[in-house]
Amino acid sequence: MKKLTTMAMAVTTALMLSVSLAGCGSSDAPAASAGGNTTPTAPSDSVQTEQGEASGSTQAAEGASDNGALQASASDLDYIRNKGTLVVGITDFEPMDYKDEDGTWIGFDADMARAFAESLGVSAEFVEIDWDNKVLELDGKTIDCVWNGMTLTPEVTGSMECSRAYCNNAQVIVARSDQAENFQEKSDLSQYNFAVEAGSAGEQQAISLELPHTPVKAQSDALMEVAAGTSDAAIIDSLMAAAMVGEGTGYADLTYTIGLNDEEYGVGFRKGSDLAASLNDFFTASYQDGSMLEIAEKYGVQAALVEQ
Repeated sequence: MKKLTTMAMAVTTALMLSVSLAGCGSSDAPAASAGGNTTPTAPSDSVQTEQGEASGSTQAAEGASDNGALQASASDLDYIRNKGTLVVGITDFEPMDYKDEDGTWIGFDADMARAFAESLGVSAEFVEIDWDNKVLELDGKTIDCVWNGMTLTPEVTGSMECSRAYCNNAQVIVARSDQAENFQEKSDLSQYNFAVEAGSAGEQQAISLELPHTPVKAQSDALMEVAAGTSDAAIIDSLMAAAMVGEGTGYADLTYTIGLNDEEYGVGFRKGSDLAASLNDFFTASYQDGSMLEIAEKYGVQAALVEQ
């Protein structure tokens, strides 16, 4: 009797093990039949449901995360109001953005940026950037706008959300005064080497005119190249040339000669940013109440203002 009981328990255990193994098998694991053939075992409905629910939960979580990111980035205006600052990307560019004796950023663009930030209930913070990386700085949110006498080129308007034009400008040749006669005609320029700011409208003019040129970090560096004699001339913005070269300036031995084009300045934000429309409204209001003209006269750029 003891032997029969033991045998029955063994059979029962084997049957339970067989059922257990069959229940744990995946769709990829073949189950053995009495005839020796193998037939794929489909996953149970409960497994499929659990996998479907897990997959759906993951997709829902990812969708919620994506929607949250979109909502968070939908309004640049809300973004800068929440953090309390408008971070302005600039270079050293008199009379638009430059430092006074106390190290404070001043200039037509700097003063206008402060006034705009104040109108939004935030403060302006200025960050000096590598001009050639301005779009990367914007998209990476290390700055919120580029406000630095920026020419509205197709490249700029294609990669940023830009304001309306607020100032007229041109690219001009700056040379040493004793050599100015050599830079009076476009057709005579190809024999000289020009210093230009990398990524600037001046560099674009040098490229379009097929002029030998050396890119430098800033327009102020281009002037230093000419003053030092390491470049024959520079191509810079006319507003900067008027403020920084000639009698009574730090570059009294330099002068500007011919203009190469006509262009306009605008302010750039991240593509799709609603701050551009807000700035356009601010430009209109400040032009009409006279505050834009007052700031322009302070820095001698009133003749370049574009009517708003």
